[in-house]
Amino acid sequence: MDFSLDALRRWPDVEAPDLVAVDAADRLILDESAVARADAGRGATTVIGDAYGALALGSAADGPHDPGRIRVHQDALTGERALAANAARVGLDDTTVSLPLSADLVRDARVVLMRLPRSLDALRDIAGLIAAHAADDVRVFAGGRIKHMSLAMNGVLTERFARVDVSHARQKSRVLIASEPHDGADPRPRCREHDGLVVCAFGGAFAGAAIDIGTRFLLAHLPADIPGDGLAVDLACGTGVVAAALALRHPSLAVHASDQSAAAVASARATAEANGVADRVRVVRDDALESVPDGAASFIALNPPFHTGAAVHEGLAAHLFADAARALRPGGELWTVWNSHLRYRSDLERIVGPTRQIARNAKFTVTASVRG
Repeated sequence: MDFSLDALRRWPDVEAPDLVAVDAADRLILDESAVARADAGRGATTVIGDAYGALALGSAADGPHDPGRIRVHQDALTGERALAANAARVGLDDTTVSLPLSADLVRDARVVLMRLPRSLDALRDIAGLIAAHAADDVRVFAGGRIKHMSLAMNGVLTERFARVDVSHARQKSRVLIASEPHDGADPRPRCREHDGLVVCAFGGAFAGAAIDIGTRFLLAHLPADIPGDGLAVDLACGTGVVAAALALRHPSLAVHASDQSAAAVASARATAEANGVADRVRVVRDDALESVPDGAASFIALNPPFHTGAAVHEGLAAHLFADAARALRPGGELWTVWNSHLRYRSDLERIVGPTRQIARNAKFTVTASVRG
């Protein structure tokens, strides 16, 4: 079919002239895997870590294929939605199916295309899953930009594959080709205790089983009283540290936690379970607070991300501020921790409402914004 990768967009993720939907690493992975994919067919092909659908749709368009669908896992919900939107735009509906990072994703797969994650723990989880459930003759084409790759990635792959080959570099990209799987294992969360709070994390979750310093600063300054007559929310919850802490500090409180990352959501659920508060912490994979009705929340805590992939973009925080404002009831409060150099206070005043400083140190600021 007449298909061009250049037709793909990032939407509904942030779009800007310097942010791309397809890069040289995607193109190299597709080229290196072309023969293997033609032999395997759609039904035996899996794609992992595809940012906006380049690998999945590039594979789907590169026929002939069997009538099966390419199985895809993307950590970010915006990635899933971009894949669906791009598929509809280029006429490749029903050629892919999105699945969790689970056995069904890779079961009997003969070809796996993958963008290398930055986290070695994430790569370790994925490699173990493939080795446990894919076909014995599976070939994994794992690529990325050379500046984001390390020799340690080769080492992680050799823990689960007897052979790891390396492609020639092209346009500052490279592909690792793993085969002959052995000693597979399903992903399990890594857990650590911090002053009575257990933090659990699957590979790829921000900060892992540690507590990042911004979240620590927010935890130290959360209010002693949380209204019990409205929803309490941990927005962009990561591993669920704030949600679990709120539930532990306030035994009658029910907490809603959301994140668009599948790894974060799985980690937050494991954190709630490890702290004995899973019955009072509801964790959902969501774009901001899409599943929360207008005016339903009385309190929201937020440690906003400011990276989209490798790029810094201020639009991420503004999107979260706007949806927090929508979800808050009048008089409800958004408590935010942010890197002080980002100067979010004027944005919070404009988008949410009157904002006061709660605490500040050399690096971080905590503010409370009241919804008018």
